[in-house]
Amino acid sequence: MPEKEELEKIPIPEEIPVPKVEVPLGKWVPKTELGRQVFEGKITDVEEIFKSGKKIIEPEIIDRLVPNLKNELVLIGGRAGKGGGVQRIPIKITAKMTKSGRRFNYSVLIVVGNEDGLVGISKGTSSETRVAIDKGIKRAKLNLIKIKRGCGSWECGCKTEHSIPFKVTGKTGSVRVELFPAPKGVGLVADDESKKIFRLAGIKDIWVKTFGNTSSRINLISAVFDALKKIYVYER
Repeated sequence: MPEKEELEKIPIPEEIPVPKVEVPLGKWVPKTELGRQVFEGKITDVEEIFKSGKKIIEPEIIDRLVPNLKNELVLIGGRAGKGGGVQRIPIKITAKMTKSGRRFNYSVLIVVGNEDGLVGISKGTSSETRVAIDKGIKRAKLNLIKIKRGCGSWECGCKTEHSIPFKVTGKTGSVRVELFPAPKGVGLVADDESKKIFRLAGIKDIWVKTFGNTSSRINLISAVFDALKKIYVYER
């Protein structure tokens, strides 16, 4: 791990802008049959791909079918704060010793979504911050899933898509999360980092209960994502 003095010397702004990765679709040359169908206009809705069960391996497919995707960085890293304690930052820094000195590596966790039922997460790693973010955004697009929303709270019953239809559980590593449907107006009763995935998924009201080492933000967000994926599994 990097020494405290070395971490303090690394220039990390208070807010790191997340670049919007755009590919000139006019110059896109599809490499898969699915990509060619999207490029030729035979598939115009991403839900058609989800229902067919085909795997998306080209991020340009999502760029064309879901052009209004937004993205956010999760605060997975930390460094010594000015007044003591730990200052949360969106970059996790690791280092290894080589003959020429220490080599730093940067990792980020990206959440993408259209705030209307589509969300995806992924981790990006590189020796450069911007490259790591670009990788994370592209991979998160490939992990995009459809979230089933509803109103499963007995206190509400409004039948609108503001929460989830029923209780679900997700697990990653030592972290386990339970998501409960909440009545309209409650809001997102969760930690600040988990709220990012709910906002981008289009969920406005929810209760969250967590267990395990939730200080590991990567495991926490992955567990929330795992729970959201299971909504369709339980429905079947």
